[in-house]
Amino acid sequence: MMRNLVPVLTVVAVIFAIWYAAAIVLNAPWAHNKAERAGTELTFSELVADTWSQNKPKLPAPHQVGAELWKTTGEMVANGRGFSKRSLIYHSWITFSATGLGFVLGTALGIALAIGIVYNRTMDMSVMPWVIASQTIPILAIAPMIIVVLNAVGISGLLPKAMISMYLSFFPVVVGMVKGLRSPGPMQLDQMRTWNATPAQTFWKLRLPSSMPYLFTSLKIGMAASLVGAIVGELPTGAVAGLGARLLAGSYYGQTIQIWSALIMAATLAAVLVGLIGMIQRMVLKRMGMA
Repeated sequence: MMRNLVPVLTVVAVIFAIWYAAAIVLNAPWAHNKAERAGTELTFSELVADTWSQNKPKLPAPHQVGAELWKTTGEMVANGRGFSKRSLIYHSWITFSATGLGFVLGTALGIALAIGIVYNRTMDMSVMPWVIASQTIPILAIAPMIIVVLNAVGISGLLPKAMISMYLSFFPVVVGMVKGLRSPGPMQLDQMRTWNATPAQTFWKLRLPSSMPYLFTSLKIGMAASLVGAIVGELPTGAVAGLGARLLAGSYYGQTIQIWSALIMAATLAAVLVGLIGMIQRMVLKRMGMA
């Protein structure tokens, strides 16, 4: 454990050192401008103190982001206001609801398409190129169209954001499951034929179990993509809740500390969700004898 911990802590320390140095460089012009108007000259220590404590810095220092995160999470929970509209926990839950629904829909669609592509030559030649081509369209371009079209037919709220999440998350599942379902070798398939197995028996007893490692790897990518889709889906709707709404509000008023705290919270949420899938993967593969 210590052998794995030391490299991780070293990398984190280097990242923080670069972050603090970048905060000095990027925030220094504003500090010098203030000192020039006041007719004073800053020493290096005064410059560092100023650049690490500005209210609206170009790049907030790590301790500023940490203080904002504590103020909008831990302090809120301690005061019994964990789901207050000012709490990042509340906004994370709003984003997670769209992420979860979009992930489930995207996973179901991806698995269904993968089965069709593997078992139907026509779908393999026609649908698979369209699946790949669909991901060449920037999500920032297609998200407003999805929102507008669904609003025009009276669908609003959670479902439009979930559709955008589904659009991003189904692709890795399709690609991974197609590869996984095709992973059994010719000898394994020939053995199933010698047992006079039906296509359904071959699928359930050979192809599907062989695809599990590919599926879980795809699910990890799909979950992260689904979270990005949920956040992007909150931007064109002018949402007042969710991590995307926090990013949007922060950009309106130049609150860079708020923007960075929302970004860190989104990264933490993604890490927790992907880690949860990893735990399920280890348990499932162990039960299947693949550990």
